[in-house]
Amino acid sequence: MRIAIVTETYPPEINGVALTVQALAEGLAARGHGVEVLRPRQPGEIPATARATSVLLPGMALPRYPGLRLGLPAAGKLRARWRHARPDAVYVATEGPLGDSAVRAARALGIAVATGFHTRFDHYMAHYVSAALEPLARAWLRHFHRRAQAVLVPTRALQAELQTLGLDNVRLLRRTVDTRLFNPARRDAALRAQWGVDAHTPVAIYVGRLAPEKNLALAVRAFQAFAARNPKARYVWVGEGPQRAALAAAHPEFIFAGVQRGEVLASHYASADAFLFPSLSETFGNVVLEAMASGLAVLAYDHAAAHEHVRDGVNGLCVAAGAQEAFVEAAFRLGHDASLRAQLGAAARSSIETLSPESIMTDFETLLATLAHEVRHGQPATA
Repeated sequence: MRIAIVTETYPPEINGVALTVQALAEGLAARGHGVEVLRPRQPGEIPATARATSVLLPGMALPRYPGLRLGLPAAGKLRARWRHARPDAVYVATEGPLGDSAVRAARALGIAVATGFHTRFDHYMAHYVSAALEPLARAWLRHFHRRAQAVLVPTRALQAELQTLGLDNVRLLRRTVDTRLFNPARRDAALRAQWGVDAHTPVAIYVGRLAPEKNLALAVRAFQAFAARNPKARYVWVGEGPQRAALAAAHPEFIFAGVQRGEVLASHYASADAFLFPSLSETFGNVVLEAMASGLAVLAYDHAAAHEHVRDGVNGLCVAAGAQEAFVEAAFRLGHDASLRAQLGAAARSSIETLSPESIMTDFETLLATLAHEVRHGQPATA
């Protein structure tokens, strides 16, 4: 098939959406499909060799969210491009101006179109603009996704939530993780020595954007409980964001590793002992699977990826969403019980090993082929 993927975030940007979309694009291309990724040009970007072809379009910085970009409206350009080289299906990963243009262009040309629900921009309103705008953002998301033949979501809980909002075209496309990259075998004694810890000193890690929506104040409280009986314990923060400077000033004892990628990121995960993740803003949270695959004891709210994959007391610790005191108490248990950390980490790795990236790509490929068939034969798509 010829497949167009439209997204307003993509590597070299580092976030869960960018990496997920890249994996889908590269996975389809590896299966022999012609894949083009239409996305905003990023400042200072160096062309990279990839299986999927990138088509770079004008963009602008996302207001009040540095480091991310919006694609500018381009419906006319997309219609002209797709008339000349018509794709069989279009996948739109983001709901910005470029994504909206892609949905409108695909519908105008009678091309099969699916959208992805990757980010809860309605929940971000309170952190970056005003909580009063949350209903408007939710209405826009509903309007945006209703126009697609299918809306792809990573969890059954999100599927059910969107169905209650009136979206009857929601389909499940699960996420997976590269278990060869994220692996306990990448534990690095030299890296731990840089952190100032020996083999027996517990290390907690956070990986993600250092931003208000990630509930970082609770992460700090949780680590303080984690370290209550072992003052030599360390907290390693991997990522960047607007809260880094304030965190570093308030907590000089924390270790800030910045943005890490690939094998270096995998070594950071595997060299820690626990993953404390109190965020409730995720639609999924790839970092949870990465931590589990790395053999870490994961503590998270019963939400998104953790709700799908963590079984409390079996392969991680999972507390009710919003139960802050329970989260802190669970962190205390992890901090003082090395055998519990080891048991949960080993079980986490074992449970994640069964996930198959190949099966996820087969599901995505089959879905796009089905949507294209339905359009060609005038059949309505059904969830």
